Parts: sequence; C-alpha cells; structure tokens
Amino acid sequence: MSSLLERRPDEQAIPYALPQVPFMSPDLVHLGVLDQWLKDDALWVPTTATVSFKPLLLSASQGYYVNLLRVRQSGVLSRHRHTGPVHAIVLKGRWYYLEHDWIAEQGSYAHEPAGETHTLYVPEGVDEMITWFHVTGGYTYVDPQGVAVGYEDVFTKIEAATRHYEASGLGADYVKQFIR
Repeated sequence: MSSLLERRPDEQAIPYALPQVPFMSPDLVHLGVLDQWLKDDALWVPTTATVSFKPLLLSASQGYYVNLLRVRQSGVLSRHRHTGPVHAIVLKGRWYYLEHDWIAEQGSYAHEPAGETHTLYVPEGVDEMITWFHVTGGYTYVDPQGVAVGYEDVFTKIEAATRHYEASGLGADYVKQFIR
C-alpha cells in the first residue's frame, strides 16, 4: 500500500461511501466566529453589565462547553476552582491570575489543570478582553478562603443563554443549535 504522499490527490477526492454511525450528533460549524460573530451584540449572553459570553458548543451530553468570554472592564472577574481542565486562547486584550506570575496576552494559550483555584484579573488599560475557553466540568466560585459562593457549568450556561435569547427576541430555541 502506498503512502498518502505517494498517491495522486484525485485518488483521495472520493467521499466516504457508508452511512455514519447511528445516533451520532451532527457536526457543528460556525462560520465567521473570529470576525462577524464578534460584532453582533445580540448574540453575546450577558452575565453582568460588563461580562458576557458567546456559546460555540454546549455539550450537555459530556459536561463541557466552549465559548468566547468578553470582559469590558478592568479588575477582578472571578475567583473560582475548576473540577476539570480548561484550555484558553486569548483573542483580544490580556488577563492574568493573581496567584501566578504570567500574563495571557493576545495570541497566548493557557492550560488550567483540574483542581486549580485562581482569581482572574483584567489589568488597567484593557478596554475589551475576548478569550476562547474550553471548560471541562464546571467551576465553583469561592471567597479568598475557598468557601463556595456559587457555581457554573454547561447547564447554567444553557439556562442563561436560553433566557437571554428569549428576551432578545431570537427565541428560547436559538440556544439549541449549540447543544450536543
């Protein structure tokens, strides 16, 4: 059998002929996520007057979510403990954790391990921070001594998005396109 590199490209340009596995979720593709999506404020789900998120994938079946987080104010965003790992890519602005000595700036990637507790801080001079987050599990908001004061997970994200899209006129079902 020859390698893919040795074959002519047209030999590989044949779609898979068999049906996909039964009960598989459909693909989820959002075009223009890094440009057109950033402009439409109606699609951002507010969590406070200066913090909002745009869902990309809300995986109720596997307990994780992928979203864009937008912050339009400097200062502490939240102190929280993760139950699962988190991946982040900074698209605009910068932020850091009070507990660490690194700064996540535009173009940076960060991995946060399960169990980590940290305080997200957006520094002065940052008018808008947008970060892509893949959050596995949920997180518990805590006070400086680690006492739980709230939580967030894929289900609270679905509930918030449903309320927002219904109130904004897009309809409560608008969120369903993000759920798998």
